[in-house]
Order: sequence, then structure tokens, then C-alpha cells
Amino acid sequence: MTQSPETTHFGDRTVAIEDKQGLVNAVFHQVAGRYDLMNDLMSFGVHRLWKDAMVAELAPPKGGTRPYRVLDMAGGTGDVAERIVNASVGYAEAVVCDINADMLRVGEERAKSWRFPAQVSFVEANAEDLPFADASFDAYTIAFGIRNVPRIARALAEAHRVLKRGGRLLVLEFSAVDVPGFDAVYRSFSDRVIPPMGRLVTGDAQPYQYLVESIRKFPTPEAFSAMIGEAGFRRVVHTPLTGNIAALHSAWKI
Repeated sequence: MTQSPETTHFGDRTVAIEDKQGLVNAVFHQVAGRYDLMNDLMSFGVHRLWKDAMVAELAPPKGGTRPYRVLDMAGGTGDVAERIVNASVGYAEAVVCDINADMLRVGEERAKSWRFPAQVSFVEANAEDLPFADASFDAYTIAFGIRNVPRIARALAEAHRVLKRGGRLLVLEFSAVDVPGFDAVYRSFSDRVIPPMGRLVTGDAQPYQYLVESIRKFPTPEAFSAMIGEAGFRRVVHTPLTGNIAALHSAWKI
């Protein structure tokens, strides 16, 4: 008997799990050059405050007797890594890791003008199979990228593997709005404004239609927190942001 292929969601579509990464890559190849601009437009700049909150929660040290290394997964354009290094006043070493070469090229070009460019490096790699040694990072951050990973559990297991004991996991991801009245406004904005805005700014609405759909397919904060715990992390908590448009998940490798 032929075994049915493993499937997953690509937005509202059901696809073979081995096909999802290529489809996601195509989305980000299309939007790489305007990715940060679209984030500003879609969120009215609030995504910057959410990322600031994540870095404030991380609180990278400003000095010490050994290097403080952070892996920023799906970090592409490097805006989170830049925040981390700046918050540490150049002490932290950030590795921006992304599977999409176009996103990394944007980040590498921008890094030339950063305050501490030597403290940031860029590596092309898959979150499900990281090219780093066990226990090689003090922190692992990922902002708005985990929902694009085909095998989320495998990516979380890899995060656990590369973190040192006592290392911190921080995941910033979209959530489900739970404020009565605001939820309907947010859904209408997502459906009627974001894809046309994407067409206007990038020339194609489809990548942003996918992004809207992918947010709705992502597990609830409670379900995702359970997945983090199943990967071996402890002290798992999540904090809703801006009416639960987004959630910041925190956990430790104990």
C-alpha cells in the first residue's frame, strides 16, 4: 500500500511538506527588497516596538569574561540582530541565519552602515538543520519566521540543541486578536488592505495573501507554548502584544 505524503499548510492551501520550503522561499525572493518597508506599512510601525520589546526581554549583557553569542534565526534583513548588538553596546555577537539568500543580501548590505558591523555575521541555513555545534549559543531569537518553517517541532529541537545550558529562547510571532470588536477590524484590514498594499509596494499581492493566511493557520499561543515545552524547554511563558496581534514567547534551556 502506498503511504500518503506528509502534508502541511501553505496559507490556506494543503501541500506536501517537502514542497512548503520552496514555496516560502519564492515568497521571500519576491519581497526581500521591500520587506522592511512593508512591515512598517502593514503594522503602522508597531512591529518596531514589538522587536524592541523582544530585545529588552533578552537584555543582552554589555560586557563579561566570555563572548555572548546570539543566533537570530530567519533574521534576513538583520533588524533584530542590529538591535541586539546595539543594546549590548557592541559586546554581543549576533549570527543572522536565514534560508533565503535574497533576504541575507539585503541584510549584509545594510550592515555596512551599522554602528557595530563587525559583531554581526550572516549565514544561509535551514532552521530544521542548523550548521552549528551543540551548545554554541547563549540565546536564540526568531521574529515572525517560525510560522514559515515546514516542520516547526524540528526547528524548535534544533534551537534547543544549539543553545547552551541556561540559554534563552525568544520567539516573536503573530497571534489571534482577542479584543471584541477589534478582531473584526483587524480581520477586515488583513483581508482588504494588506494584499492590495503589497501589490502597490512590491508589484504582487500574492506573497501578502499568503502571509495573511499563514498567520491564521499558526497555532494559538497556548498550543505553540506546548510545542516549545515538548522540545525540551522549561519556564515557557508568552506575553500578548497589542491586543494579541502578536505574542512574545520566552523559554529557557535548563
